[in-house]
Amino acid sequence: MLLDRHRISSYLKNHSDNIMERYLDLFINYLIVEKGLSKNTIEAYSRDILGYINYLSKMKVSDIGAVAPLDIVKYIGSLRDGGISPRSSSRKLTAVRMFYRFLNTEGYIKNNPTLLVELPKGISRLPKAASLDDVDRLLSSPDTKTSLGQRDKAMLELLYATGIRVSELVSLKVADVNLDVGYLMAFGKGSKERIIPMGESAQEWVKNYISDGRVKLHKGQSEYLFINRSGNGLTRQGFWKIIKSYARKAKISMSITPHTLRHSFATHLLERGADLRSVQMMLGHADISTTQIYTHITAERLKEIHKKHHPRG
Repeated sequence: MLLDRHRISSYLKNHSDNIMERYLDLFINYLIVEKGLSKNTIEAYSRDILGYINYLSKMKVSDIGAVAPLDIVKYIGSLRDGGISPRSSSRKLTAVRMFYRFLNTEGYIKNNPTLLVELPKGISRLPKAASLDDVDRLLSSPDTKTSLGQRDKAMLELLYATGIRVSELVSLKVADVNLDVGYLMAFGKGSKERIIPMGESAQEWVKNYISDGRVKLHKGQSEYLFINRSGNGLTRQGFWKIIKSYARKAKISMSITPHTLRHSFATHLLERGADLRSVQMMLGHADISTTQIYTHITAERLKEIHKKHHPRG
């Protein structure tokens, strides 16, 4: 995995001393070797840390270990004043938190100033999960009398049943699906693999597609599970258009994207009592704090139910 280290190093030489450069280089190596994150994720973290280091430079702070919680709060304020959205501010603060946690754990600094700093309000909002009714209507939209309809039905069922990312969905190969036991092997960020149960409904529709629809579409040149009219694997953009068209057909008012079904998968599981750790494993989140954001969504849902139905709500 190659990152633009020259660009990062050049920036740091102009904005900080050598110790800052060394810290960031060590952090990037940690993300690659220990965390196994994807190139895009690592570069995003690098940009966020570079922005933070630039802020420290403007504030005349040369010792990253001397930063106090109040300085972190001021940094968040500077993001807000710069027109950065709460969601983007949250992402940047998450990167800074991980950076400080690494430095503290490795013994480069004594204290982690981000521990006492709360995330900006509004960052817990994710795209809304679809209702069960909307999910049912969406999954019932494909015409399963056709080969493409069988494919689309299998894809939608599988996406909602497993919560896999759209990139993982279109990358699935026939060999990644075990229909005998009802599991699939997904390859997530950083090429990390995980096994996820499919559920009976998705299992049956995938089996139906493989035995019928895929046979008619397959031209003998693709090992991918889901293929197009030409017999080639689908793209993320191609599936995005597919799900949008079915959302319109089902007359669903909310915006439906592939990620909506991933959110719905996690939210509906937690609403029905699934434990957070199991959902984390199925989603492929490296850090459970990423999964915990769904607990806020389900809590808000409970508040809505209470307000609507309780006599003194």
